Amino acid sequence: MRIGIDLGGTKIEVIALAQDGHELLRRRVDTPQGGYDGILRAISMLVKAVEDELGQEGAVGICTPGAISPASGLLKNSNSVCLNGKAFKNNLEAELGRAVCIANDANCFTLSEATDGAAAGAEVVFGVIIGTGVGAGIAVRGHVLTGPNAIAGEWGHNPLPWPRDDERPGPRCYCGKRGCIETFLSGPGLAQDHQRVTGESAKTHEIVIRAGEDDSQAEASLSRYEDRLARGLAHVINILDPDVIVMGGGMSNLKRLYDNVPPLWGHYVFSDRVDTRLVPPRYGDSSGVRGAAWLWG
Repeated sequence: MRIGIDLGGTKIEVIALAQDGHELLRRRVDTPQGGYDGILRAISMLVKAVEDELGQEGAVGICTPGAISPASGLLKNSNSVCLNGKAFKNNLEAELGRAVCIANDANCFTLSEATDGAAAGAEVVFGVIIGTGVGAGIAVRGHVLTGPNAIAGEWGHNPLPWPRDDERPGPRCYCGKRGCIETFLSGPGLAQDHQRVTGESAKTHEIVIRAGEDDSQAEASLSRYEDRLARGLAHVINILDPDVIVMGGGMSNLKRLYDNVPPLWGHYVFSDRVDTRLVPPRYGDSSGVRGAAWLWG
């Protein structure tokens, strides 16, 4: 049995999978706020409850915001700030009395979709999460690629490729740089671009609705977005040449992207044709917890 834990800022979700991927059980509890020790106890209690109910012990994988630093062994880059600088993996293994596997949310998303999701059977998968931020993971032959710096797939903090004159130097990113892909392609990035061009404040979903109602300014904003997404993904294709790109996060629900972006990326990819497929996720929001369960090879 495989047990996956998705540790979020507001909820902790657990899933138990049989070896064939069949879901045996799923639970969700609120994340204890502000307390590191409370989070460790909550995870331990969830694992124990699952194993007691199903009558067997499972291999535990954790999907967490942030990553374990190879240099220090401590968690870094987590938006659940009480985890940062903590020996989270070691502490959790001591709490559970066994080894655990840990990967960030983008890697778990990608592994889930590469194992038995929308990219099942593909050799190289690039899993993109585009929502309030922009991240990605890479799976090769069913295994997550982490890298020596634990940043493989950090696509959102590269500069937007082939920038136009009016895109330079680009919006300022929280990482301290300007013009990061995240500042253009996140949901808030789309809304901010629309406001910069039109002077009109609108939320992302409002822009999408208005474009569907033939609002020319909203349509222009989405067209700019699609070209930027095509450029960003073309850069990935030129470097990684994945078989499949799976999109997750809020922007993955925008169906027109799957029709409009691949024809555009052909203008930027260094090839006479592009066979990479752009697909929506099979498991969506459940991919994180499922990917955590699949971390044990």
